Amino acid sequence: MKEIIKITFALTISCVIAAAAMGLTYTATAKAKKHNHHMNVQNAMIGLLGFGEDNPAPSDLKFLNVYRYIVEDGEKKFLGYMVPVEKGSEEAYEMVLIDLEGNFVEKLEVPISAEKAEEAHDRATALQKVLAPPKIFTYADASVIATAGGKRLGYVLPGQFPGFRTFIHALVAMDPKFELLGLEIMEHEEDAGLGKEIEQEYFRNQFKGKTYEKLKTLQVIKKPLPMEYKKYLEKSKWEDGMFTEEHIAEIRKQYKDADIYAITASTISSKAVTDGVKNVAKKFAYRIGKLDSVLKKEKIHAAF
Repeated sequence: MKEIIKITFALTISCVIAAAAMGLTYTATAKAKKHNHHMNVQNAMIGLLGFGEDNPAPSDLKFLNVYRYIVEDGEKKFLGYMVPVEKGSEEAYEMVLIDLEGNFVEKLEVPISAEKAEEAHDRATALQKVLAPPKIFTYADASVIATAGGKRLGYVLPGQFPGFRTFIHALVAMDPKFELLGLEIMEHEEDAGLGKEIEQEYFRNQFKGKTYEKLKTLQVIKKPLPMEYKKYLEKSKWEDGMFTEEHIAEIRKQYKDADIYAITASTISSKAVTDGVKNVAKKFAYRIGKLDSVLKKEKIHAAF
């Protein structure tokens, strides 16, 4: 009997140690994975804004997150923007409530640091202190405003939209006038063959430089992508002397208002991305316009 008890005790201790080791490994792996994802997104945003080895990002480049919520108070419904604001030398957040017509309702100080605001759980905990019942709030989405030298450089919009199989996750970048700066596909499950081509430069770079007016009517066309244009779009493959400045200017002028050439035999994926980019960009342009109007009128000192 004593021997059985010893064996049982030893097995129990071994299981506890093994479970603890697995837990620590999972925690360390999760943190590393999260850090790598953060760095991938950060680097993608820097690239979309046009910075790289040949054009280093300014030292004071900042990415400011604006979080949008749907706030309900009984039968009333509002848009809630959790906005970074200037509080002396510190960065703080305020919740700005706007009605569905775009009119200011109220602003509330959110007790949270910029670092903790990146975590959904921490944001929810802080918002529960200022949006007490009967108010309820639901997270909608986030947008990133890039600034440097006290000015806006552009917007980076995380978006997801239905693809051929599941959702396509992307980053859409726009300048302050809502001209498209670029598109990065972050995650998708399109077909491993042709559907996967949405990641390629010759497809993604077609969106770059499209004006907001063109964006409203942007379509997918089933025509072969002109070879000269394809070579221009694949900028990572450029060789010295391949394009002169005059040649580049001609190509940009020729295709600036062109629609999106579909990936051959993958029109569904091409259209999914095109429609997704249009929806994300148009909705953001409308919403930021309303928010900016309220911030200006109410003299709310947003950090952007």
